[in-house]
Amino acid sequence: MLHEQIKNGIKESMLAKDVMRLKAFRAMSAALTNELVAKNKKPQEILNDEEVLAVITRLAKQRRDSIEQFKKGGREDLVKEEEDELVILETFLPKLMEKSEVEKIAQAKKNELGIIDVTKKGMLMSALMKDLKGKADGAVVKEVVDSLFG
Repeated sequence: MLHEQIKNGIKESMLAKDVMRLKAFRAMSAALTNELVAKNKKPQEILNDEEVLAVITRLAKQRRDSIEQFKKGGREDLVKEEEDELVILETFLPKLMEKSEVEKIAQAKKNELGIIDVTKKGMLMSALMKDLKGKADGAVVKEVVDSLFG
């Protein structure tokens, strides 16, 4: 189970004196504990893999947002740190679909639903996100949907 792997990762990182990995694993562990508390569970309980992936996905998105903000602020030192953490987080996430794959699925779904009007773009987006949840980045899906009507 992923939850156990993360707990073990903390121990391994401490023994290896790998500060960056330790920081990333501690962030994941804290987020998992927060998720347990939010779900009215005891901090000693364990989340299932789907719940763990949702938490890690959220953490990865936060890192991407931070990287973008730090780049705008000219803080390259912080960008590097966030990028290193993001790499570690992404090792736990399933590989996301490429834009070309999303384009094929989006076009097929658009045809299947018979959407020709730009006012139905939200319906297409909703249907795609339901089908591609956890498989494709929402930003990529939105970009593809926008390009179908642009």
